[in-house]
Amino acid sequence: MSINLAELGEERAFLGAPMSPIGAELEGFSDGSELEPQPSEDAGIITEPALLVTQGRHRFYSLVLSSDLLAATATVDARAENPIDGFQRRLDRRRAREIATYMDSGFGTAPCAVILSAQPRAQLKFERASGLLTFKRTPGAFLIIDGQHRTYGFHLAERRIKAPVVVYNRLTRAQECQLFMDINTKQRPVPPELLLDIRRLSETESAADALLHDLFDLFAAREDSALRGLMSPSERRRGMISRVTFNAAVKAIKGAFVDASAEDVFGVLNPFYLACASGLAVHGLQANIAHAALFKALTLLFPDIAERVGERFGGAYSVGNFEQVLMPFFRRLKKNELPKPGIGHLALYEHYRKTLAAGFSLKQWLFA
Repeated sequence: MSINLAELGEERAFLGAPMSPIGAELEGFSDGSELEPQPSEDAGIITEPALLVTQGRHRFYSLVLSSDLLAATATVDARAENPIDGFQRRLDRRRAREIATYMDSGFGTAPCAVILSAQPRAQLKFERASGLLTFKRTPGAFLIIDGQHRTYGFHLAERRIKAPVVVYNRLTRAQECQLFMDINTKQRPVPPELLLDIRRLSETESAADALLHDLFDLFAAREDSALRGLMSPSERRRGMISRVTFNAAVKAIKGAFVDASAEDVFGVLNPFYLACASGLAVHGLQANIAHAALFKALTLLFPDIAERVGERFGGAYSVGNFEQVLMPFFRRLKKNELPKPGIGHLALYEHYRKTLAAGFSLKQWLFA
């Protein structure tokens, strides 16, 4: 099983208080110079090596905690006496279970730090000389700012792991909320187009994904491609067809290409798209074939068109034969229907399908 590690940093924890503006910098870390090092577990006291990190006026502690300890002391609700109850009330359990399964898969790794805010009951202290951080092992010692699904996923996993942790201390509730908002609004997820490329490099593509990947590459690279110069493999760009858009469009008609190779599919789809481009040119809209909704709607129309071409021309799927069927259809459409503003691809397809059916002529098919 694979899971997107970049997405593991995007959590939506409920902090148990209304979001309010912050007027002060993060501050108030204890030097703890009077603290003597304690045994790692003595009467509920935990002592762990930590680094004190300063970023401008902000300071936090960086350390590693066991997944058991993290689950026992960290909660998403500052008012919850039982951390597990706090999780269960606010958790996407399916996502947490996916993380647990991933961690147990053998290669499972989650290097992103869980971000915590120490609560007064933690009695957090730091000894600069020894680099030891001390706190009480008690429920609700830490409020999770980011990482609730990882934390609960670690708890559900059969394997016990060490998890990187960042701990802020003595934050006000307003500061906790501001930090939560900063983390969850300033992060940028990995574009899904790039993830599709990475999936190939990591050798985790399914056979269907591999076919779509190869087919996209053919349309992007072949000199005779109807979509050459209009394909964007790793990002979404205006006026271009991304991998995500292309895959979504072709997946919707995958039943038409059972057991076909990428070359075979290209050999049929490319003449269809070339004929579509000719039809759009009637209205001066050739470039609109890269419009996501229009591209998906036209692709959905492919099985209907291909069936008529197959019946009429004995399975010869040439550009000219596709044009014989498509040109009357495009002439019946109005310019503002290619695409229709504000209309999704499914509604466009239904409109196009009805337009195609309305132009059907038995005489045309029998005596052409």
